[in-house]
Order: sequence, then structure tokens, then C-alpha cells
Amino acid sequence: MKKSTLINSELSYLVATLGHTDEVTICDAGLPIPPSVQRIDLALTHGVPSFLQTVRVWLSESQVEGVIMAEEFASVSPQLHEALLAELASEQEKTGKTIAISYLSHEEFKSRSQQSRAVVRTGECTPYANVIFQAGVVF
Repeated sequence: MKKSTLINSELSYLVATLGHTDEVTICDAGLPIPPSVQRIDLALTHGVPSFLQTVRVWLSESQVEGVIMAEEFASVSPQLHEALLAELASEQEKTGKTIAISYLSHEEFKSRSQQSRAVVRTGECTPYANVIFQAGVVF
């Protein structure tokens, strides 16, 4: 049995097969996911698992060099946005690597997420709780 934090087989496989700059979206329960993109649906009920729980596990297993969020996230859901920024700051401190942060309109974000290798759906019901992670390298 796998010993590390991430025990979900689909997510574990995804992390193991990512290449530099590949993108993965972690989203709330409402983000539209087109049939052309792999959907990894973790949502059990409202709030389970939460966006931040999923982000923390993702960061524990994958090297991230950039994130993309919707501009609306900061103004509509400022507490969760700030919590995500704190997680990213903590990750930068742990790894010694900078994580570039950029923003798009929500419409542009939805379009960009369609280029992701996979979209991971959480049970989060906070508006705009979505992030695209860009894979980095550990060396």
C-alpha cells in the first residue's frame, strides 16, 4: 500500500505522468468540465472534500511552478483566495522555488481549463474556488 499522503489512484497516476508545464485544474463543484478533458470527481457532498484539502494534498505530491486563477476569486471569495495564497507561500518556503501567480477573467479561466490534462472536481461550494496548477520540475 502507498505510504505517502496521496492515496487516490487516479491522482497519483496523474502526478506521476505530468511533464514540465502540464496543467491540472482543481475546481469547485460547479465548474463546467467538457467531456474532452479527463474528470477526476472527488465530490461526495457539499464541501467534501474541500478545495483547500484537495490543494494541500496536491501540493504535497507535485512540484508546481505556476498557478492561474479567475480574477473574480479575490473579490467574491476573499477569505478562500487569501487561504490559497497562504498555502502557495508555504509551498514556496518549503521548496525554495517561486510559484508564479496569474489571473484571467472567469470566462477565460473556463476556456483555459479545457487545456488541462485533467480537472479534479471537489465538493467545494465557494464561488470561483478554482485553480490551474502548472507543473514544475524538482531539479
